[in-house]
Amino acid sequence: MALTESNMLSLGTQAPDFSLPDTVSGKTLSLNDVAGEQGTVVMFLCNHCPYVIHTNPEIVRVAGDYQSKGIGFVGISANDVENYPQDGPEKMKEQAERVGYTFPYLYDETQEVARAYDAACTPDFYVFDADRKLVYRGRLDKSRPQNDEPQDGADLRAALDALLAGKPLPEKQYPSAGCNIKWKKG
Repeated sequence: MALTESNMLSLGTQAPDFSLPDTVSGKTLSLNDVAGEQGTVVMFLCNHCPYVIHTNPEIVRVAGDYQSKGIGFVGISANDVENYPQDGPEKMKEQAERVGYTFPYLYDETQEVARAYDAACTPDFYVFDADRKLVYRGRLDKSRPQNDEPQDGADLRAALDALLAGKPLPEKQYPSAGCNIKWKKG
Protein backbone atom coordinates (compact mmCIF):
# COMPACT_ATOMS: atom_id res chain seq x y z
CA MET A 1 0.00 0.00 0.00
CA ALA A 2 1.65 3.20 -1.21
CA LEU A 3 0.48 6.43 0.38
CA THR A 4 -0.93 8.57 -2.43
CA GLU A 5 -2.16 12.17 -2.27
CA SER A 6 -4.99 13.86 -4.17
CA ASN A 7 -4.20 15.38 -7.56
CA MET A 8 -6.04 18.58 -6.51
CA LEU A 9 -8.32 19.20 -9.50
CA SER A 10 -8.54 22.92 -10.36
CA LEU A 11 -11.06 24.92 -8.36
CA GLY A 12 -13.95 26.11 -10.51
CA THR A 13 -13.97 22.89 -12.57
CA GLN A 14 -17.48 21.86 -13.61
CA ALA A 15 -18.51 18.55 -12.00
CA PRO A 16 -18.15 15.78 -14.58
CA ASP A 17 -21.48 14.05 -15.14
CA PHE A 18 -21.83 10.32 -14.66
CA SER A 19 -24.34 7.50 -14.81
CA LEU A 20 -23.29 4.58 -12.60
CA PRO A 21 -24.95 1.64 -10.86
CA ASP A 22 -25.69 2.10 -7.16
CA THR A 23 -24.63 -1.10 -5.43
CA VAL A 24 -27.14 -0.52 -2.62
CA SER A 25 -30.39 0.25 -4.48
CA GLY A 26 -29.55 -1.48 -7.76
CA LYS A 27 -30.56 1.68 -9.67
CA THR A 28 -28.39 3.57 -12.12
CA LEU A 29 -27.82 7.09 -10.79
CA SER A 30 -26.50 10.26 -12.41
CA LEU A 31 -24.96 13.37 -10.94
CA ASN A 32 -28.41 14.98 -11.15
CA ASP A 33 -29.86 12.17 -9.03
CA VAL A 34 -27.35 12.59 -6.20
CA ALA A 35 -26.77 16.36 -6.29
CA GLY A 36 -27.97 18.45 -3.38
CA GLU A 37 -29.81 21.73 -3.69
CA GLN A 38 -27.00 23.60 -1.90
CA GLY A 39 -24.03 21.51 -3.06
CA THR A 40 -22.67 18.03 -3.58
CA VAL A 41 -19.87 15.99 -2.06
CA VAL A 42 -18.37 13.37 -4.38
CA MET A 43 -16.14 10.88 -2.57
CA PHE A 44 -13.91 8.23 -4.08
CA LEU A 45 -13.92 5.32 -1.64
CA CYS A 46 -13.26 1.59 -1.57
CA ASN A 47 -13.77 -1.24 0.88
CA HIS A 48 -10.29 -2.47 1.74
CA CYS A 49 -8.16 0.69 2.08
CA PRO A 50 -7.14 1.26 5.74
CA TYR A 51 -7.47 5.04 5.23
CA VAL A 52 -11.11 4.69 4.13
CA ILE A 53 -11.80 2.21 6.94
CA HIS A 54 -10.31 4.74 9.37
CA THR A 55 -12.40 7.66 8.04
CA ASN A 56 -15.69 5.81 7.53
CA PRO A 57 -17.17 6.73 10.95
CA GLU A 58 -16.57 10.44 10.34
CA ILE A 59 -17.75 10.25 6.72
CA VAL A 60 -21.04 8.83 8.02
CA ARG A 61 -21.28 11.60 10.67
CA VAL A 62 -20.55 14.40 8.18
CA ALA A 63 -23.12 13.06 5.72
CA GLY A 64 -25.67 12.79 8.53
CA ASP A 65 -24.99 16.36 9.64
CA TYR A 66 -25.18 17.98 6.18
CA GLN A 67 -27.67 16.00 4.09
CA SER A 68 -30.56 17.73 5.87
CA LYS A 69 -28.98 21.10 4.97
CA GLY A 70 -29.26 20.46 1.24
CA ILE A 71 -25.88 18.84 0.59
CA GLY A 72 -25.91 15.71 -1.55
CA PHE A 73 -23.38 12.95 -0.94
CA VAL A 74 -22.21 10.09 -3.14
CA GLY A 75 -19.47 7.50 -2.79
CA ILE A 76 -17.82 6.01 -5.87
CA SER A 77 -15.48 3.03 -6.04
CA ALA A 78 -13.37 2.64 -9.17
CA ASN A 79 -10.90 -0.04 -8.10
CA ASP A 80 -9.96 -2.91 -10.40
CA VAL A 81 -12.09 -5.72 -8.96
CA GLU A 82 -10.29 -8.43 -10.93
CA ASN A 83 -7.22 -7.87 -8.78
CA TYR A 84 -9.11 -6.52 -5.73
CA PRO A 85 -12.29 -8.64 -5.52
CA GLN A 86 -13.03 -7.30 -2.01
CA ASP A 87 -13.98 -4.01 -3.77
CA GLY A 88 -16.55 -5.63 -6.07
CA PRO A 89 -20.20 -4.48 -6.21
CA GLU A 90 -21.58 -7.22 -3.92
CA LYS A 91 -18.99 -6.40 -1.27
CA MET A 92 -19.65 -2.66 -1.75
CA LYS A 93 -23.31 -3.19 -0.88
CA GLU A 94 -22.34 -5.16 2.24
CA GLN A 95 -19.85 -2.45 3.23
CA ALA A 96 -22.37 0.38 2.77
CA GLU A 97 -24.90 -1.42 4.95
CA ARG A 98 -22.36 -2.44 7.61
CA VAL A 99 -20.79 1.01 7.89
CA GLY A 100 -24.11 2.87 7.67
CA TYR A 101 -23.71 4.92 4.49
CA THR A 102 -26.76 7.15 4.05
CA PHE A 103 -25.76 7.96 0.48
CA PRO A 104 -25.45 5.95 -2.74
CA TYR A 105 -22.26 3.91 -3.23
CA LEU A 106 -21.66 3.72 -6.97
CA TYR A 107 -19.47 1.33 -8.93
CA ASP A 108 -17.26 2.85 -11.67
CA GLU A 109 -16.34 -0.34 -13.53
CA THR A 110 -14.75 1.42 -16.53
CA GLN A 111 -12.86 3.86 -14.27
CA GLU A 112 -13.90 6.67 -16.65
CA VAL A 113 -15.55 8.69 -13.87
CA ALA A 114 -12.50 8.46 -11.62
CA ARG A 115 -10.36 9.67 -14.52
CA ALA A 116 -12.78 12.53 -15.28
CA TYR A 117 -12.47 13.70 -11.66
CA ASP A 118 -8.68 13.17 -11.71
CA ALA A 119 -9.12 11.02 -8.60
CA ALA A 120 -5.90 9.53 -7.27
CA CYS A 121 -6.56 7.99 -3.88
CA THR A 122 -9.14 6.62 -1.49
CA PRO A 123 -10.56 8.53 0.21
CA ASP A 124 -10.64 11.55 -2.11
CA PHE A 125 -13.19 14.34 -1.50
CA TYR A 126 -14.68 16.91 -3.90
CA VAL A 127 -17.22 19.61 -2.97
CA PHE A 128 -19.25 21.29 -5.68
CA ASP A 129 -21.52 24.30 -5.17
CA ALA A 130 -25.14 24.54 -6.31
CA ASP A 131 -23.91 25.39 -9.84
CA ARG A 132 -21.71 22.28 -9.74
CA LYS A 133 -18.46 24.23 -9.72
CA LEU A 134 -15.61 22.75 -7.65
CA VAL A 135 -15.07 24.79 -4.48
CA TYR A 136 -13.13 22.29 -2.36
CA ARG A 137 -11.00 19.22 -2.92
CA GLY A 138 -8.78 17.48 -0.47
CA ARG A 139 -8.86 15.84 2.90
CA LEU A 140 -11.56 15.12 5.45
CA ASP A 141 -9.31 16.17 8.35
CA LYS A 142 -5.78 15.68 9.74
CA SER A 143 -6.53 12.21 11.12
CA ARG A 144 -4.73 9.20 9.65
CA PRO A 145 -4.62 5.59 10.86
CA GLN A 146 -1.10 6.11 12.22
CA ASN A 147 -1.52 9.43 14.06
CA ASP A 148 -3.42 10.62 17.12
CA GLU A 149 -5.25 13.49 15.43
CA PRO A 150 -9.00 13.55 16.15
CA GLN A 151 -11.47 12.30 13.59
CA ASP A 152 -13.55 15.46 13.35
CA GLY A 153 -13.97 16.10 9.62
CA ALA A 154 -12.63 19.62 10.27
CA ASP A 155 -11.45 20.42 6.74
CA LEU A 156 -14.53 19.09 4.95
CA ARG A 157 -16.88 20.59 7.56
CA ALA A 158 -15.21 24.02 7.24
CA ALA A 159 -15.68 23.88 3.47
CA LEU A 160 -19.34 22.87 3.77
CA ASP A 161 -20.04 25.49 6.45
CA ALA A 162 -18.51 28.24 4.29
CA LEU A 163 -20.44 27.04 1.24
CA LEU A 164 -23.74 27.05 3.13
CA ALA A 165 -23.04 30.49 4.64
CA GLY A 166 -22.10 31.97 1.26
CA LYS A 167 -18.62 32.79 2.53
CA PRO A 168 -15.29 32.27 0.78
CA LEU A 169 -13.93 28.79 1.14
CA PRO A 170 -10.53 28.21 2.70
CA GLU A 171 -7.77 29.24 0.30
CA LYS A 172 -5.39 26.67 1.74
CA GLN A 173 -6.72 23.23 0.93
CA TYR A 174 -4.73 20.14 1.82
CA PRO A 175 -4.73 17.01 -0.32
CA SER A 176 -6.35 13.88 0.94
CA ALA A 177 -4.05 10.90 1.34
CA GLY A 178 -4.70 7.21 1.20
CA CYS A 179 -4.34 4.16 -0.99
CA ASN A 180 -3.91 4.76 -4.68
CA ILE A 181 -6.86 3.91 -6.90
CA LYS A 182 -6.27 0.42 -8.26
CA TRP A 183 -6.17 1.11 -11.99
CA LYS A 184 -6.77 -1.68 -14.48
CA LYS A 185 -3.74 -2.78 -16.45
CA GLY A 186 -3.62 -2.12 -20.16
